[in-house]
Amino acid sequence: MSAMKDDFLTAMSRAANSVCVVTTDGIGGRAGVTVSAMTSVSVDTPAPSLLVCIHGLSPACDAIRTNRVFCANLLSESQAAISESFAGRTGAKGVEKFACAEWDTGATGCPVLQGALAAFDCRLVHDILVGSHRIFVGELEGLTLSEERAPLIHHDRGYARAVPQE
Repeated sequence: MSAMKDDFLTAMSRAANSVCVVTTDGIGGRAGVTVSAMTSVSVDTPAPSLLVCIHGLSPACDAIRTNRVFCANLLSESQAAISESFAGRTGAKGVEKFACAEWDTGATGCPVLQGALAAFDCRLVHDILVGSHRIFVGELEGLTLSEERAPLIHHDRGYARAVPQE
């Protein structure tokens, strides 16, 4: 099984994914984490819905579960430093991570990143544990779009640029 796990991790590293910083705030505290697993679920729910997957040991998981809200901030290609901070690679811990950027407050009370390509401010509707990760499904309470169009991409264990087709 170890070889299959290693091959699986290598295969998944070949997928190109957008990068998000998932944030939350409320009675469970302010927290955030970088993720590359965010996708739409449905527009046919009471409000459009999306999911994020977060390692269960991340402090953001307990905060999201308690606050019952999260915001998926889709990063632009110029925001790699923000990704690094929330991934824990700069040494910043807890709320210190938020010092790397400017924030607004969304309808749910979550931090909304200024300049994000899009910010999906959600109320938590499903919390599912699968192995080491939690899948959080949220329904939109607010949506912010910027004029920026170039996403930060994670591919082959590093950042990459999306190149538009001509």
